[in-house]
Amino acid sequence: MKSKSGNSLRSVLAHIVLIVLSFMCLFFFYILIINATRSHAELQKGFSALPGTHLLENLKNVANDGSFPMFRGIINSICISTACAGLCTYFSALTAYGLYAYEFKTRKIAFTFIMAILVMPTQVTAMGFLRLITKMGLYDTWYPLIIPSIASPAVFYFMYSYLQSSLPLSLVEAARIDGSGEFRTFNCIVLPIMKPALAVQAIFTFVGSWNNYFVPALILQTKSKMTVPILIATLRGADYMNFDMGKVYMMITVAIVPIIVVYLLLSKYIIAGVTLGGVKEQTRSGQRIIWKKILYGSFCHFEGKCREYGKKRMEI
Repeated sequence: MKSKSGNSLRSVLAHIVLIVLSFMCLFFFYILIINATRSHAELQKGFSALPGTHLLENLKNVANDGSFPMFRGIINSICISTACAGLCTYFSALTAYGLYAYEFKTRKIAFTFIMAILVMPTQVTAMGFLRLITKMGLYDTWYPLIIPSIASPAVFYFMYSYLQSSLPLSLVEAARIDGSGEFRTFNCIVLPIMKPALAVQAIFTFVGSWNNYFVPALILQTKSKMTVPILIATLRGADYMNFDMGKVYMMITVAIVPIIVVYLLLSKYIIAGVTLGGVKEQTRSGQRIIWKKILYGSFCHFEGKCREYGKKRMEI
């Protein structure tokens, strides 16, 4: 009875803590949505927990503002963030797999070099990076925002740690015995096992690229190429006579919708991906590995015996 009462008490406390944490996380989103439904004059009066009646008016003001291409900025951010997330997760996983699965002399040096880049802040290399892309003719384009995302030391380290805990090298050896090429092994066997890690890092990379303001503000100058953070900063920095807080809150509300959609699409892989992509695949492949090792060992043993018998016959 005591154990049951203790478990029920812990369950009640856990639910209370989770409810409080959920309220603290969602309260700010509630304020954002409420403020997006109020006009600039109502926002100047102070906070209100009740929604206003200016939701469609604020949305129309943002959408019809000729000097503020909101929907174009959202499309730009989606394109850049999607490309960054795809390239970053794939090539970081490929690099981590190369350092994990292959033995070579400079392996530790390469790992240390990649980790050393991790501690270098973006602001330190910003001016040199800006001069480089200007000389290459890439200024005011999307390429400097997408291509450098291929090299991400933080994502690489996460992928490397995940491979150490979830990918047995015997699985790779079995694929090689079957005649699978290295890229096919990575794309067809390793990537499905890494699906949870890929989903997590895709979400983080997408959100990081979506919220990135510093680098796009240095590179992009044409309004039709600007991303959402730059447009929000432009709207926020407007002169006092044209400043409208309702439009600002509406723009922020619209800007977080794609992030929520991406999370909802990829969150199922975080929860179920370990079981679906790893356990079943490893169970089936594990049985094949055992039999292949037995057959391969038996063949080697038989071949060795035949060679010994041949040598003895030659000596006779």
